[in-house]
Amino acid sequence: MAAGCTTPMERRQANGNDEYVNAQTTAPLKVPEGLKSPNYSREYDIPNLGAKANRELVGKNLDIRPPLQVLPMAEGTRVEEGSDNVKVIVESFDNSLDLKQEIFGLLKDHLQSRNIEIVKEDFASGTLETGWIETQEVLESSLLGSDKVFTLKQRYQYQVEVRPHGRTGAVSINLIDHQESYDGDDLKTALSADDKRRYTIDMLNNSIAYMAVKREQAINAKRLRESLGIGVELVDGVEEGDAFYLAQGDFNQVWGRLRLVLPEMGFEIADMDSSKGVYFLNYSDNSGFWSSLWGDAKLELSKGTYKLKVKDGETKGTSELHILDKEDSPLADEKVAQIYRALAELMKEDRKVR
Repeated sequence: MAAGCTTPMERRQANGNDEYVNAQTTAPLKVPEGLKSPNYSREYDIPNLGAKANRELVGKNLDIRPPLQVLPMAEGTRVEEGSDNVKVIVESFDNSLDLKQEIFGLLKDHLQSRNIEIVKEDFASGTLETGWIETQEVLESSLLGSDKVFTLKQRYQYQVEVRPHGRTGAVSINLIDHQESYDGDDLKTALSADDKRRYTIDMLNNSIAYMAVKREQAINAKRLRESLGIGVELVDGVEEGDAFYLAQGDFNQVWGRLRLVLPEMGFEIADMDSSKGVYFLNYSDNSGFWSSLWGDAKLELSKGTYKLKVKDGETKGTSELHILDKEDSPLADEKVAQIYRALAELMKEDRKVR
């Protein structure tokens, strides 16, 4: 006794017969002269074929499977469809990460998690080529003999591109080798453009689904890091005007936290330039805040404009903070010391994870 399943070819064909392909067009109803022609509904009219339509896609040649869609499930991804291929656009979510390294690494991790061999990788050109990916399906099983198996083998090539500014990248994929066999016999299958598109979209979706999980984990970890307090020390200079703050966090951590803390201290952020590590600040008398720290005393800081410069510290994972007046001159050490108490208190607070 043998039990059979539908073949891959049969799954793309409609059930039943396809006698409709032999249907003839009937002539319009002839209405005798002097009688009124009846009204006909055009709801079921079949539109004319376009100039580029393939007229051979009828009957068993017509693929009835619904088209696959690229699913940009990962955070910061979207689809860009072209005439030749489909790209998934990937946006950077963490300026401290190299976007190309992130994408390339996630693709490699995905392939390795599925035990798919990587036969060629070239980070400079952004190409990643797989070995044979084999799937098997029993189409006929027998209690008396061996099963008849359909085997599909494919190889893919990923292409990773990142724009010069490093904030946006793209992932595309191509099917470079395809083999089918049934019961050990090779099937000389000629893939159509639609077939190739289905296979590549399916593989790309698997990779993006993996990326979605890993990106979500990375984003949650980043939010947790950013929510934790950052210790700040006051470093006295050798000469007047040399005092500065040393924060126990890298540039991106400290820069992001200052954006929250400075307004809480009474500083208005007029502008900022992360490439130069500078916050442009306006200060107006904020007696209420400072009195809450020192009773009736208040910060002896004149109204006006100031700059806060952030740069990498001498020790990895630390940052230096220098406060300058509108003339780009360092504040007096006494002023720096006064500001320190409030800055340190607010910087070390743990914040709620967003």
